Amino acid sequence: MLLSLVLHMYSMRCVLPAAVLLGSAPTYVLAWGAWRLLSAFLPARLYQAVDDRLYCVYQSMVLFFFENYTGVQILLYGDLPKNKENIIYLANHQSTVDWIIADILAVRQNALGHVRYVLKDGLKWLPLYGCYFSQHGGIYVKRSAKFNEKEMRSKLQSYMNAGTPFLYVSQMYLVIFPEGTRYNPELTKVISASQTFAAQEGFAVLKHVLTPRIKATHVAFDSMKNYLDAIYDVTVAFEGTVDDKGQRKEAPSMAEFLCKECPKIHIHIDRIDKKDVPEEQAYMRRWLHERFEIKDKLLIEFYDSLDPERRNKFPGESVNSKLSLKKTLPSLLILSGLTAGMLMTEAGRKLYVRTWIYGTLIGCLWVSIKA
Repeated sequence: MLLSLVLHMYSMRCVLPAAVLLGSAPTYVLAWGAWRLLSAFLPARLYQAVDDRLYCVYQSMVLFFFENYTGVQILLYGDLPKNKENIIYLANHQSTVDWIIADILAVRQNALGHVRYVLKDGLKWLPLYGCYFSQHGGIYVKRSAKFNEKEMRSKLQSYMNAGTPFLYVSQMYLVIFPEGTRYNPELTKVISASQTFAAQEGFAVLKHVLTPRIKATHVAFDSMKNYLDAIYDVTVAFEGTVDDKGQRKEAPSMAEFLCKECPKIHIHIDRIDKKDVPEEQAYMRRWLHERFEIKDKLLIEFYDSLDPERRNKFPGESVNSKLSLKKTLPSLLILSGLTAGMLMTEAGRKLYVRTWIYGTLIGCLWVSIKA
């Protein structure tokens, strides 16, 4: 019985973070909605600047739980510049935590509010979040033949025409996962299909990543090349994702991560100047695959090296990067305090519930038309 209690308490470790993160969503949406209305007749650049600041507050609270609460060790390899830049962030995709990894790097460059994602289309239906991500600059895309290049170009162009984020906010973190879906070593059919496709196209067959898709990356680079400084090629490995037989297993989900099941995250960053990226789609396709070959070699070294001393780390020196509570705790206190204050009154509770209900309905209606 005692063992059952211990296991139950262990599994409950993600409940508090989830309750705070989800519970504060209506508070955040109300604050953002109020600013959206107040800024309706103001320049778009001013709205965007404040929106980025609000987003930074919320994501700082997210990082409190994913870094400070879990105590995960962040090991950085390669070249992460300290100065802000306009960049496209390309990474391997294996877990829902991958979205947080982009925040982990951005906060270390004081660029957290400027992170925007290229997201798969189905995520636009998330209650409250789906609509907001679109408003913040996220771009929803469909896969393969259903990919709407014109729509993505139009949205990127609208940001540039409005003077945001490039000319006034000074940085853009556009996050893209070129694989299009998460790599899971247990989904052997998906991996086999990806490898078969690579072989048919004359590309190297990859083991620890899927064959990357070029469309979103090419459209983003082509649309933004006059404003970009670089591309960040990011390779991520979660320590503790190897079974007793030495085989790679599925990366932790957000819930598992918040249960402190991942002791270390290894992040390798290659900064690639935009002048070194080919502009023609055919050449960029081959270049992108070559970048994923480099990722694959890094991950083979991490998971499969014959030398035990070289496993569970990337080649080269790493920096243990710890995030200060000064960057995350104030946001937690502000948002949780506002949420608690709202829930202490009957009128506040009614507003809170109505925000969840009507905010979700209005958001779904909005993204069905606009996103």
